[in-house]
Amino acid sequence: MAMTAVARETVFALRRQIAKIEGTLPERLQAPAGAASDDGMADADRTVVRRGIAVARPDAFLRTGVGRLDALLGGHLGDDLGGGLPKAALNEIHGVETRDAGAVAGFALSLASLILKPSLILKQGSRLPVLWIGTQGVFREAGFPYARGLHAAFGIEPEQLLFSEAPRLADALWVAEEAARMTALAAVILEVRGNPQRLDLTATRRLHARAQSAGRPVFLLRQAAEPEPTAAPVRLIVSPAPAGPRDTVAGPLAGSIGRPAFTISIGKSRTALPGQFILEWNPDERVFDERKIGERRIGERRAGEERAKNPVPVVSLYSGRTDPAAAPGAVVAFPAVGSPAAGDQPSRQQRAAHLSPRRAG
Repeated sequence: MAMTAVARETVFALRRQIAKIEGTLPERLQAPAGAASDDGMADADRTVVRRGIAVARPDAFLRTGVGRLDALLGGHLGDDLGGGLPKAALNEIHGVETRDAGAVAGFALSLASLILKPSLILKQGSRLPVLWIGTQGVFREAGFPYARGLHAAFGIEPEQLLFSEAPRLADALWVAEEAARMTALAAVILEVRGNPQRLDLTATRRLHARAQSAGRPVFLLRQAAEPEPTAAPVRLIVSPAPAGPRDTVAGPLAGSIGRPAFTISIGKSRTALPGQFILEWNPDERVFDERKIGERRIGERRAGEERAKNPVPVVSLYSGRTDPAAAPGAVVAFPAVGSPAAGDQPSRQQRAAHLSPRRAG
């Protein structure tokens, strides 16, 4: 028991030191077992305060709606009432490869939709916008979100999503730092590529500190990036997941494409617990639904059974036989209107006119 208490105290000391370096907010932790009690309180009722991300107010977190994911990100394990992404903080969303940029952007737009869902409205009646910042190379590689699809898929009006295209990364960081302190924005999204040297621990500390003071989230999207030390308390690795079949009244529709899905891996969180989830975005209700890993296998097996019940006639494969494959069915041919009769050939003058170059205009 003594060795267990010493080991737990060592872990708490290391966590406090890491939180001090990262500059995060206070978090409540249960006191180590066997700690000295001068006021007569039980050990289970005693708590210590260290520098972490936890905040007592429930609205300090952006909940994804998936209880297990929210708990691993920072809530109480087994409690669906707390946890999620911290709102007043810097959050990292990584894409391991460049081709994952679309999934990273889609997941970020889903989070922005969750932020705008409570209808943050200004005094004039207009909604708070979201500012998306990036360099010319980033937008040239990944493109811009489709304006007409913003409302249909995420409930975001085109005028609610502002873009700032900077010529250099230094300019993009300056815009992000100035925007992070503004309370007139619902959220700030900064998209970078790779692991630039300018985006170091000091730069992320400034972004995190200004997000804390403004009480607004800053999402750092990183294309083809490797994990490195930053001040962000949460890091998520996002990649696209195969879409499941479309749900209908009669059940899943085989061969169809359903809702967009993301594979989410927790790279860094307050609880330091790993986890991997497959989330489906429901554009109608604007919520995330967790898809069990085995559910897709069950759906694929059901689709295979449906194909076995209703086989489609196809041409048989070649296996070295000399006989041709059986005809698929009756073929009906219609003569083209105005086509020449069989054996007719164009005249020499017509052939030369056809082969001669044409002049535009």
